[in-house]
Parts: sequence; C-alpha cells; structure tokens
Amino acid sequence: MTSATPTLSLPGDPPGGRRAVWIWGIGVAVYFVAIIFRTSLGVAGLDAADRFDVNASALSTFSILQLLVYAGMQIPVGLMVDRLGTKKVLALGAVLFTLGQLGFALSPSYGMALASRALLGCGDAMTFISVLRLGSRWFPARRGPMIGQVAALFGMAGNLVSTLVIARALHGFGWTTTFVGSSLAGVVVLVLLLLFLKDHPEGHEPPPAEHAGAAFVRKQIAAAWREPGTRLGMWVHFTTQFPGMVFLLLWGMPFLVEAQGLSRGTAGELLTLVVLSNMVVGLVYGQVIARHHAARAPLALGTVAMTALLWASTIFYPGDHAPMWLLITLCAVLGFCGPASMIGFDFGRPANPPERQGTASGIVNMGGFIASMTTLFAIGVLLDATGDNYRVAFASVFVLEALGVAQILRLHARATRRERDHHVVSRVEAVHVPV
Repeated sequence: MTSATPTLSLPGDPPGGRRAVWIWGIGVAVYFVAIIFRTSLGVAGLDAADRFDVNASALSTFSILQLLVYAGMQIPVGLMVDRLGTKKVLALGAVLFTLGQLGFALSPSYGMALASRALLGCGDAMTFISVLRLGSRWFPARRGPMIGQVAALFGMAGNLVSTLVIARALHGFGWTTTFVGSSLAGVVVLVLLLLFLKDHPEGHEPPPAEHAGAAFVRKQIAAAWREPGTRLGMWVHFTTQFPGMVFLLLWGMPFLVEAQGLSRGTAGELLTLVVLSNMVVGLVYGQVIARHHAARAPLALGTVAMTALLWASTIFYPGDHAPMWLLITLCAVLGFCGPASMIGFDFGRPANPPERQGTASGIVNMGGFIASMTTLFAIGVLLDATGDNYRVAFASVFVLEALGVAQILRLHARATRRERDHHVVSRVEAVHVPV
C-alpha cells in the first residue's frame, strides 16, 4: 500500500473536540436505535411467519418493502439534509421509525404489519445520511473515514442488541411485549435530540441553501451523479454490503436452522459473530483508510472475493450440512461486508463539495440497499420455487457480486484521476486563502 497524500485542513474546518463528540453521539444514538428496529425482524423471521401464517416469499416481502422504501428515500433524504439541516431530518426520522416499530408490535394482520415496516423503513432512511452530515459539520475532514466507520460500528451494536436482547425477549415475553417495549427507545432518543442536538458549531454555519424548487433539485442530483467518485462509491456500496445484510436481516436464521440443522440458540450465536466481526473490522478499516487512501479499492475488492469464496464453500459443501468451522468462518467474513460498504462514502465524499454531501451520500447509500432488496426477493422466490433448496437460492448472490465488481473496475481509474485533480485545485486555493 502506498501512503496517502495528507488531507488538507482548510481554514473552515470544524475544530472537533469533546462538544463535537457529545453532539455527534446523540445523532449516533438515533442511528443505533434505528438499526435495532431495522434488524429486529432478522431474529423474529420464524416467529413472524407463524404469527401471520405466510410462506418464504411473503416473509421476504417484509424486508423487501422496508428496503424499497429505504432505498427510494435516499436521494430525497440527502436533499432534505442539504436544505433543512440534520436536526429536523433526524427528528422526523425518529418519529417515523418509532411509530413503525410500535405499529409492527400491534398489527393484527399481515397487511398492517407490512405498512408498519414501510413506515419504519422511511424513518430509518433519514438516519445514516444525517449522521454522516453531522460528523462532517462537527469534525475536521481528515476524520471523515474514521467517523463514518465508528458510526457504522455503533449501528452494528444495535444489530447486536437485536440478536441478543430481542431474540431472548421474544422467547421470554412474546411478540407484542417485546416490540412495544423496544419502541420506547425511539421516544428516548427523540427527546435527547430535540433538547441537545445542534446542526453545526458556532462560527461554522453553512452557506444559505438555494431555494430554486425542482430546478435546484435536478441540478443537485445531476451534479452529484456526474462525479465518477459518486458512482464508484454507489457500486462499492452495492457490491460489498448486501451479502451480510441479507444474512442478518432475514435469511441467516432460517438458513442456519432449516438448511444446516442448528438450534435457534446456536444460530443466534453465529449471527452475533457476524455483528462482532463487523465491529472489530470497522475500526481496522477506518484506521487503514485514514492513513492509506489508496487502500480503499483493494479492501473493497478483497472483501468481495473473501465473501464469495466462503459463501460458495458453504452452500456447495459436499454433504447435508457444512461443518461448524466453515459456518464460523463464513459468519466472521460476513462481518467484513458492513465496513467495506463504508468505503463507498470515502469515494463519494471527496468528489463533492460540502453543499452537495447529503445528496451524494444518498446516491451512494442506495447501492447496497438496492442489492439487498433484490437478493432478499430472489432468495424468497427461489426457495418457494425449488422446495426450500438453499443452495440454488443463495447462489443468486454471485450474480450481483459479478455485476458490481465489473462496475467498480470500470469506474475506478476515472474516479481516482478526478479526485487527484480536485486535490490539486484544493491545495492551490488553500495557498491563496488568507488565514
């Protein structure tokens, strides 16, 4: 790996510090709760199938609809963050995902449960981009990669709560009590952000947003999309994130229990391993990328290669069940997917100016969720069509990985050239800025 050119600290860079950590921490807490709500279905999938008396395709529709809403909201949310600021968007998101979780707890029918997951997805969509924007407003630019990975780490801690707490609560207290009780966490973080969160430190107010209606919106989206770094970031996110998300969000538990013959307890421990691996690897990836910018593409492509190899080794293992050591290795490697997907934002961020960061992040963030949604649907349909043949259904992952790798290789050289040009211009402008 070659060492990156040091990131420039411009006169307008936020100072960071303890107050920045506190304010940003409130935003991360909102994201943490959103992830608990998002992933709670992953440990409740079998319970949901029994409660609403649905098959695999209908069960996958819960997560597909949630991700469809999430992905569809990314560009609108990015524009909202750029125009309205972080606090207003996060507050709206917290209200929506809390109502969605409460509605899911009390839904008497499959249709109402679907509507509740859609509402949850809408609120969830407003969290991560807002947290990224909050970090960029409160911390120096050189902290960007690490701030993003740490935010994702706390998100995975929310996933850990789902796999440990929600799963056990479902067994001990039942469906309604578990989901109603968890929704109270949304109320707590909403109160915190309304009382304490600020969009930016004093003296670092962003320039006034343009108010040009639809023309401004089209201009923002088009300008962000034209940047090769934005598109490369989207494809990196698309290719790296979805195997781990599909496994954690819905199909990991049924695969481990029904296809691999494990108990629910053992399967839950393996899902916990995915989350723990994600948290550890996130810190490592953040440190490596902060010091060696050139490591971004090798880390992303290396993660895809490892994931594909372990996925293939597990589903095509000659025998009825894969050995435990292979399942453990697969789950440990699936933990690399989340941190690798964050690399997409590290391509999109330097390609766009501050006033377009929300929009660009929204485009990048769409990638992995579109891939996850597509794969969730494909696996559900293939399981029903093949009589629960997980080998055939899980092989659909390779199609999307091949598509994503082809796009990454196509865009990488163009994006890095463009980023290098932007960096040279920034250095020249910084030399002439009076301090």
